[in-house]
Amino acid sequence: MVLASVLLSGLTAYGVVKANTADNSVRVVSDGNGGTVEYKTVNLADSDYPDFTYAAETAVDAVVYVEVTVRQRQQYQTIDPFFRYFFGDGFSQPQSREQKGSGSGVIIRSDGYIVTNNHVVENATKVTVTLNNDKVYDATVVGTDPATDVALLKIDADGLNAIEMGDSDQLRLGEWVLAIGSPLSYNLRSTITAGIVSAKGRSMPNTTGEFKIESFIQTDAAVNPGNSGGALVNKKGQLVGINTAIISQTGSYSGYSFAVPVNIVKKVVEDLIDFGSVKRAVLGITMQPVDEKIAKEMKLSEISGVYIYEVMKSSAADQAGLRKGDVIVAIDGEKVKDGSSVQAKVNSYHPGDKAVITYIRDGKEHKTEVTFQGTAQQTGEVNVDGTVAYYGATLRAADPETLKAIGAKAGVEIVSVGQGKMAEAGAEAGSIILFVNEQSVSKPEDVIAVTKKASRSVLVEGVNASGKPFYFGFGK
Repeated sequence: MVLASVLLSGLTAYGVVKANTADNSVRVVSDGNGGTVEYKTVNLADSDYPDFTYAAETAVDAVVYVEVTVRQRQQYQTIDPFFRYFFGDGFSQPQSREQKGSGSGVIIRSDGYIVTNNHVVENATKVTVTLNNDKVYDATVVGTDPATDVALLKIDADGLNAIEMGDSDQLRLGEWVLAIGSPLSYNLRSTITAGIVSAKGRSMPNTTGEFKIESFIQTDAAVNPGNSGGALVNKKGQLVGINTAIISQTGSYSGYSFAVPVNIVKKVVEDLIDFGSVKRAVLGITMQPVDEKIAKEMKLSEISGVYIYEVMKSSAADQAGLRKGDVIVAIDGEKVKDGSSVQAKVNSYHPGDKAVITYIRDGKEHKTEVTFQGTAQQTGEVNVDGTVAYYGATLRAADPETLKAIGAKAGVEIVSVGQGKMAEAGAEAGSIILFVNEQSVSKPEDVIAVTKKASRSVLVEGVNASGKPFYFGFGK
C-alpha cells in the first residue's frame, strides 16, 4: 500500500524593471504605488553563468528557518487503583506540554513579510524566524489559508533581502528549478537542491474532506521534512513556488516533491495583507474531468475540460445560465483541462469579479459572463462588497424600491445562498427577510442580533423574488 505523506515538514505584484546598476548587483523594481523596491542579486547577469550559482546566490538570503512552539494537551488515563492511591485522581487529568516544530519561509517584502506553509505554523503559540545571517526575530502570524496551505508571517525588520516573484504559469516541463530550505534540522539551513519541473497542475488524494485548492508544481528536487514553506526558484532566482509536500512511503524524499505555484501564493498573500483573510471566489458547481466517453457523447474535439455534474441553486454558475451536462473548456480565454485548473483559475478572482466562461452544450460552443460569489464566511463577517455573511448566505438591507413593490417598510435581502444552513433550509437568492423569530428586521445586523438571542432554533419569514410568502427554520 502506498502511503501519501504530506509533511509538516505579495502582496502587490511588482511592475517592470526600472533600472539596473552597472554591476547588476541590485535590481530596482516599481512597487506599483509610486515607490521602488530593491532586490539584491549577484554581480553578473544570469546569462553569464553556466550553472545554478546565479539562482542560488540570488535567492538564498531570502529563505529563512522557521521554528514554532505548539502547546498540546495530553490525556493520561489510569484505571489501576494502585496508581490512584499514590498519585490521586489528578494523575488522570489532561496535561499540557510544549512541542517544537520547524520549517522554512521566504522573505517576499523587505519590510518583514514572510511566506510559509499553513501546516508549519498551524496552532503555534510562538513563531521565531532565523535569517540566513543568523539574526533571530519573533514573528507574528498575519493570516493563514488552509485551502492552499499558505501562511503569512511578519517580523519587525527593514531592509531585508526579499526575493523577486516570478510567473509560475510560464514554467515549462523539463525546466530546471532549485529548492531552498532547511531540511531535517537547524544545522541544514539554506540547503539547495536542484531538479526539473516534472508536471504541473498536480493534485493529491484528499482523505480529510476539507476544501482544498491544489494545482501543484511537481519536481524531482530533493525535499525533506523542514523544507515545507521554502522556496522553489527558477534559473533567474525568481520565486515560482512554495515547497509544500512529498509523496513517500517512508516520510522522507522518494523522488517527488510538490510546490504551491507562486501565482496562487500572490493572490493569497495580497488578501491576507489587505483583508486579514482570503476573499475566495466561488463558481458553484460540482464537476468531474472529461474522459473519452464524455468527450464522445458531448462531441468534443479533444479530451479536455470539466463536465458539470451539478449546479448549486442561486450560485454564480446558476445565475450565468450554466447547467448540468455542460462542459467548461475555458475561463476568460484560458483553456482548462481538469478540475485542478478550474479551481486554480477561479481562485485568482475575488467575489464580485466577472469572467467569461466558454462551454460546450449540445455539441456547440457557447459563452456566458459569470459574476463570482464569495465563500461562506463566519456569520457576521462583512464581505468586500458590503454584504454580511449569515450561515453560508450573504445579506444586505433591501433597497426602498424593492420594499415598496412588496408593500413592506423594512426588510433584508438574501443576496446569495451559498452552502450552509440557509441553503439547506430552502433559502432563495433575491428573497426579502421580513421577520426572524417573529421580530421585524431592517438590516443584516438585526438578523444576526435576533439569531444570537435564540436559544435553539431560528424561524425566518419573508417574501421571495416571485412575491410569494415563505418561511423556514433551522437549528443553531
